[in-house]
Amino acid sequence: MSYDLVVFEREAAPQTKSEFLKWFEAQAEWSEEYDYDDPATATPALQKWFMEMKELFPPMNGEFCPTDQEIDNNEELENHLADYSIGKEMIYAAFAWSLCEEAYDTTRRLARKHEVGFYDISGAEGDIILPNGKLIE
Repeated sequence: MSYDLVVFEREAAPQTKSEFLKWFEAQAEWSEEYDYDDPATATPALQKWFMEMKELFPPMNGEFCPTDQEIDNNEELENHLADYSIGKEMIYAAFAWSLCEEAYDTTRRLARKHEVGFYDISGAEGDIILPNGKLIE
């Protein structure tokens, strides 16, 4: 089991929690015909978020994935790998539970910086937060 967080394009997502969750479920079907490891698929704001995020939490798959040799020689790198599923309007990121606080803080901080929304899918409350800090209710 992983600690999962989502960032999303604020203009694409509904502004009520019930509608957002419906939208999210449709997005998370991953039924589009493209590579979900390719950040070029995402909106410019999500691409910027990913490019900064990957420096701290490298992807397990895709173009920016570290080599097996890099991983074998660096336990910290191995522990910080994240599994990203990249859609056009959202990025789903799965982290090791041991890094939940660091992953939450980094994901949230970079979401604000790059003006994308943030969904704490693994959190007890499932907070959905817009870039301006407003909670979707």
